[in-house]
Amino acid sequence: MRIARFTTDSRTDDEGPAYGVVSGELDEFGQLPDDAVIVTLAGDPLYMGIKLLEEEHKASDVRFLAPVLPRSKVVGIGKNYAAHAAEMGGEAPAEPLMFLKPNTSVVGPDDPIFYPRQSENVQYEGELAVVIGRICRDVPVEKATDVIYGYTIANDVTARDLQRSDVQFTRAKGFDSFCPLGPWIETDLDPAAFAEGKRVQTFLNGDVVQDGTTADMIHDIPSLVAHVSSVMTLLPGDVILTGTPEGVGPMQVDDEVEVAIEGLGALTNTVKERR
Repeated sequence: MRIARFTTDSRTDDEGPAYGVVSGELDEFGQLPDDAVIVTLAGDPLYMGIKLLEEEHKASDVRFLAPVLPRSKVVGIGKNYAAHAAEMGGEAPAEPLMFLKPNTSVVGPDDPIFYPRQSENVQYEGELAVVIGRICRDVPVEKATDVIYGYTIANDVTARDLQRSDVQFTRAKGFDSFCPLGPWIETDLDPAAFAEGKRVQTFLNGDVVQDGTTADMIHDIPSLVAHVSSVMTLLPGDVILTGTPEGVGPMQVDDEVEVAIEGLGALTNTVKERR
């Protein structure tokens, strides 16, 4: 099931965004068919469950938003692909390397990524993201699927020059708009599907710049959930970014970056100057 958060021209500010179930089979480019519809839900399904309303919209008539706004945090995992660790000039760590991105860094499909004045080297990092479905702590590996709500696509945008100068990741990865998520949450996939391998690609102005597979993750999804939850309590809507394949590189103002993951869809954003 694909769960989206969206708005339409007819919704008022008082109504706010809606949630819905998205129909239709994705094409080879991760796009919905022309006849895809969204059946509206009665509130946030993370808290209210799946309660369908007698209201639907053509998918082409809505604006997709970030499918989840983390209530507390986005947890990033660094160097979880050996080839990416090598391109960054080192080896993969023995344990998952964790960092935090603020929830204010989250934006949705087609929202701008703002290029901050403090950086001269802002880079894309296409990633699979895990959305947590309930409060949990110290989750055993074998119970990880019990706390996973679903999966979406992320771009772990990074100011690489600031990452190197600061050593700490907070500023480099924490700017507003540095965590695009979307276009929806897929709830029916099993972590085993990613262990077997789902293609992860990033396109910069239409050119392939990252082309990897989730089978190359060093630490798989259940292990990441167990590790993160052994350190901090996870809340419904929290997001874990699972790391990026090799091929990271710089983006410039007016560049278009798209991250596509097999079976999940595609997430597109354009870089704009931060004023």
